[in-house]
Amino acid sequence: MSVQSGSLSSVVYSSTEALPFSDEDLVALLGVSRRNNERNSLTGMLLYREGRFLQVLEGPPEAVESRLAIIRSDDRHQSMRIMFEEKLDERQFAGWAMGFPADSIDDPSGIPGYLSTFDNLASDPDSTITLRITKELIKWFEDRSS
Repeated sequence: MSVQSGSLSSVVYSSTEALPFSDEDLVALLGVSRRNNERNSLTGMLLYREGRFLQVLEGPPEAVESRLAIIRSDDRHQSMRIMFEEKLDERQFAGWAMGFPADSIDDPSGIPGYLSTFDNLASDPDSTITLRITKELIKWFEDRSS
């Protein structure tokens, strides 16, 4: 994707669930988020564990701000905190994916955009998407810590 220098925004935020999310709620959130984010040219990743969300969201500045406003007003979230913002020349995350521990879903591997929260890296040689996202996330944090 060709973009003008610094023409993309990236935001990392955290929030806490207001009410518990079931696995089914998280799968529904994943589906809606993938559709909305694709329509608005947003990419990134959303991680959920033990009632907390951490999301990297990137795309056109107006789309990022609009999505953040929607998330802020979503009564399923509380204690939203922007942790990091920056301008990008290119996307760090090629798509949009979500990771959470799916305890009550028989086979979550068939859910588009689902990540198994990286638990299967050592035991599953076919986890190429998880491995790619993990490498991107590690690189992302390394780049910002130097």
